[in-house]
Amino acid sequence: MQGVDNKFPGKDLSRDDIEHKIPLVAKNSPDHRTTVTAGGVAFGGALVPVLAGPNTVENEALIVKTAIGVKKAGAHMLRGGAFKPLTFPYRSPKFFEPREDGLKWLQVAKQETGLPIVTEVMEISKIEVVAANCDMLQIGTRNMQNYPLLTEVGKTGMPVMLKRGYGASLRDWLMAAEYIALEHDRLGQEPQIVLCERGVVANHTHRETSRFLLDLQVIPAAQEVTHLPVMSDPSHATFWQPWVKSMMLASIAAGADALMLEVHPDPKNAAVDPLQCSSLEQFDDIMRACRPVAQAVGRTVDA
Repeated sequence: MQGVDNKFPGKDLSRDDIEHKIPLVAKNSPDHRTTVTAGGVAFGGALVPVLAGPNTVENEALIVKTAIGVKKAGAHMLRGGAFKPLTFPYRSPKFFEPREDGLKWLQVAKQETGLPIVTEVMEISKIEVVAANCDMLQIGTRNMQNYPLLTEVGKTGMPVMLKRGYGASLRDWLMAAEYIALEHDRLGQEPQIVLCERGVVANHTHRETSRFLLDLQVIPAAQEVTHLPVMSDPSHATFWQPWVKSMMLASIAAGADALMLEVHPDPKNAAVDPLQCSSLEQFDDIMRACRPVAQAVGRTVDA
């Protein structure tokens, strides 16, 4: 069983991987943990930050209304896509990609509420403008292994949320994070990376509309290996709003260091992914439910 003995601690990570391929994101001791701070919000401590907002920044009024509502309910950061990838190239009449206008609307929402911003950057040429208008850069699932993009994002020194590719192993995910960590290290700083589990492809799911399963096991599995905070995104994983609350609570119980979900003032008329959006009222209910679960595991969702 020599091959099995070489695998530690998971089936696809070897001792050589830990020591030589991901030395910057791997733990150097069992209690090694890094705190990542974005816009004054700390990831990796007792607080379990909650990032909430619409999939797409549809217009200024909507993102401001959402920001006010999620802050009132207890969110710590505002999420929203200005540069928005879709699986297919055709847009519905309700959807357009706001791009730089979306970034401006996010800034208005930040000024109104004080909530820090996380938003996705999709291409190298847009890193500068996106970085100037957010507090944390998001790398989406489809770009997890876009190594030139990871390298250039790392050079900014900004906090980065790295979503797991929906077909990626833990090994793939951590090695992608190492590209960013290497650039942070060259800047003389600790890795400022938050890993985000957002669902993986599975042969069997529980609704016809769902393509993914939320991999709760990857939270403790990753935490065995890496000192980086690990976030959970139940909205994208379930693709079904009635299941989001349960998976939010399960994520906290599993040890997630942060949570992200889609919130929209009018989910049925959301331009993108209406089936997974929570309303402002549903989000408030979810936050209320999260508090006792977080307390039970020695964490809190209240800043």
